[in-house]
Amino acid sequence: MVLGGAGQIPVRRGTGDQAPLDAAARALEAGEVVFVYPEGTSETTDPDLSPARGKTGATRLALATGAPIVPVATWGGQYVWRRSGRQRVEFGRPIWLRAGDPVVLPQGASDASTVRRLTNDVMAELTRLVDELRAEYPRRWAADKVTR
Repeated sequence: MVLGGAGQIPVRRGTGDQAPLDAAARALEAGEVVFVYPEGTSETTDPDLSPARGKTGATRLALATGAPIVPVATWGGQYVWRRSGRQRVEFGRPIWLRAGDPVVLPQGASDASTVRRLTNDVMAELTRLVDELRAEYPRRWAADKVTR
């Protein structure tokens, strides 16, 4: 209910339904900002917590609308809460966010291999941003458990 009120566009993963991309394109055309988790989830499954292989939806949306992709990475949230419940909520730990430069994709590119390559390029930039945040994150907050 809260997410719907905030304008979340429902996505039924694994169905191939194009309605979410159409709704996102309409939102962009209306001047809205659309936030996409390019991996198809808000939580990575990679053991080192680096971004996994991206799905092509964000790239296809940018190609269809001409909207730039602004890569945004976070670090620290994995120490605060994991959807799996393996860790408890840890208040007071910082969650860092870093936005990269907007990526403007070449218009007219739509074949599957080009879309995959462009998606991989965006994911490489996200990985670079995550790596920067991981390297700069205070070591005292990086342990799985914090002694107080």
